[in-house]
Amino acid sequence: MTASHLRGRSSVVDPETGSKYQILAISTYADDRVKVLNRTDTFAILDRWGDILPLPDGIHGLYHRDTRYIHRLQLQLNDTRPLLLSSTVLEENECLSVDLTNQEIWDENGHRIPKGAIHIRRSQFVRNGIFYEKIELVNYHHQEARLVFMLSFAGDFRDIFEVRGIKRQHHGKILAPFSSDAQQLVLGYEGLDGISRFAIIHFDTHTPYFRLQETATAVFALQLPPQHLQVVEYNISFREDSIQKVSTNHGEALKNLQLQLQEIRESFPEIFTSNEQFNNWVNRSKTDLVSLTALTPHGWYPYAGVPWYNTAFGRDGLITAYETLWLLPELSRDVLKFLADHQANALDSATEAEPGKILHEMRHGEMVNLHEVPFQHYYGTIDATPLFVMLAGAYYVRTADRATVEKLWPHVQLAMQWIEQYGDRDGDGFVEYFSANENGLSNQGWKDSFDAIMHEDGQLAHAPIALCEVQGYVYAAYCAAAQLAQVMNQPEWADRWNQASIRLQKKFNEVFWDKDLQAYVLALDANKKPCRVLSSNAGQVLFTGIADADKASQLVARLMQPDMFTGWGIRTLSAQERRYNPMSYHNGSVWPHDVALIAWGFTRYGHQQDMLRLLTGLFDASLFIELQRLPELFCGFERRKGEGPTAYPVACSPQAWSVAAVFLLIQSMLHIDIQATTKKLFFHNPVLPEYLQNVRIQHLPLSIGEYCSFVVYRYHSNDTVGIQFIDKPKDWEVIIVQ
Repeated sequence: MTASHLRGRSSVVDPETGSKYQILAISTYADDRVKVLNRTDTFAILDRWGDILPLPDGIHGLYHRDTRYIHRLQLQLNDTRPLLLSSTVLEENECLSVDLTNQEIWDENGHRIPKGAIHIRRSQFVRNGIFYEKIELVNYHHQEARLVFMLSFAGDFRDIFEVRGIKRQHHGKILAPFSSDAQQLVLGYEGLDGISRFAIIHFDTHTPYFRLQETATAVFALQLPPQHLQVVEYNISFREDSIQKVSTNHGEALKNLQLQLQEIRESFPEIFTSNEQFNNWVNRSKTDLVSLTALTPHGWYPYAGVPWYNTAFGRDGLITAYETLWLLPELSRDVLKFLADHQANALDSATEAEPGKILHEMRHGEMVNLHEVPFQHYYGTIDATPLFVMLAGAYYVRTADRATVEKLWPHVQLAMQWIEQYGDRDGDGFVEYFSANENGLSNQGWKDSFDAIMHEDGQLAHAPIALCEVQGYVYAAYCAAAQLAQVMNQPEWADRWNQASIRLQKKFNEVFWDKDLQAYVLALDANKKPCRVLSSNAGQVLFTGIADADKASQLVARLMQPDMFTGWGIRTLSAQERRYNPMSYHNGSVWPHDVALIAWGFTRYGHQQDMLRLLTGLFDASLFIELQRLPELFCGFERRKGEGPTAYPVACSPQAWSVAAVFLLIQSMLHIDIQATTKKLFFHNPVLPEYLQNVRIQHLPLSIGEYCSFVVYRYHSNDTVGIQFIDKPKDWEVIIVQ
């Protein structure tokens, strides 16, 4: 793996590869040497010691709102680094706990302190834009130990895009560290954008041997009697144009964080199965999703992923919401409200905004403020707008929440106008993209690497490009908009969009289906020439329902062949294609969210057993991955006996639509369809794999103030499935379709 392997989303052109917004592969944290703490706008990437070391091209640091405030945080005991005993992120993802001990050292009186005599415990977490640490030292030697304990800090205040590899010609001014009082140390930076950024390090300590040095080092001259405990607490708050200190101590802040997490966690219905490992996967996914969910003025919004995408993305938020709609309809409501508020209302080529278009990405930081990158409010996505309408329609069917739909309706109308006016650029009935900004993304579907869309000979396709799965999203948007128009008593619009969906479905199946491939082609290029390559995009067509039934059956069979199905999941690109590379970002890797969407498509067309193979592949993969946390992606090598999937070196983890994949997979397994508009609960041919004898769902919301609980179980005699309700509203009808 070299630095030329790409990420999409955002960057500048690399002169050697022609790629955009690359992330250096050397900047990897996808191994057991790094620990990640995240809470909305703030995250920490630390080593297993709980330190942040200023390594060349390293990504370790404390980040806040797309700026790395701290790039060095190092603990030393008598000028030596302690030895690592253990390091773990706690089960609820809220805290990093590290146990250390001393190397053999001598104190200031020349007395030997044997190795393993001093225990050091570090407890670290982030909350509300503040990093907290509590350090406890205990002397288990039989003699008093006189030690010098030090914490060293430094801040480079680099923009996250620069950390990712973008070179900058000019920087602001790093300020000399200063102390505003005896217990507070301030690191600062005067940005070129006119904003001063500060890291305020505040120590809550009363030891008389504590002092701060001008080198941004806190020094503690400790006298530890045998069995004595010494506690050091501090926090680092991140501020713009302010050096106001934070008074909350470690214990109080941790308690508040745990209460907040408990409140969010309790909003989830309970999912419990007969398989403890499967339960661990579900619970880890729930915890990670909670950690990525930010409270905005419009409610909760799932940030895309740590570290590179720790902000609001339109496509990611919409798909994450769709994956969890059956469980957490409130999240879909809040995502829709947030994106409606940020919907474009004017033309702007710099941000690729067009009236009615839904946001792709929001960023903060110096580089976006200076327009060195175009992502402050960036609209360079082709699929977020139809996905927005698609989710709005699905949300209404799921909840019958007319009040929210009435507020969203003008935004749905604008989005549909964008689809018809700006999305279909040449009037051929298909929606295509073309970047209006040379610094924007050249590919604007979910596979947004520069090399992700190609012809069968390996040549890259030229824009405007019409992606196959995007036509499916548009079809689903037409269907959803027509349904919402009926709700809003606008039958003429309902009829228009219904007719548009019928025309699009017919034309799509005529133009995009390739008989020899037994699949839908990846895309049409600028000359309407089909990109005749087999990709997972074709599988997402099934997710939207645009595929003809006979073609869907052929496609399912084709996707489950060894060149596409690795044993862990569906590859993004067939192993038979020219540009296949199992170690690439989009051309042969496996993405859990992609597999989950395809699995839902399999279920939609009645291929439940093939869906179970996809579910089982991802479940098995989770068993080999630390914390059972499915990352953004992993390499697309075939499954090898006794080995787990091969890690992709710069995959985000946790990543919202990956950790939410398990919930859509469970919905696919049960094939549950909740229709609050008619008060009907459907189960369409539910199935359970052999390793799940039963699945219990408790306190599942149906409509406002109404819940149900039930158990799905397997009959051992014939592997069929039964359903037993624990409770449900009397006026709701349960329909089991076999």
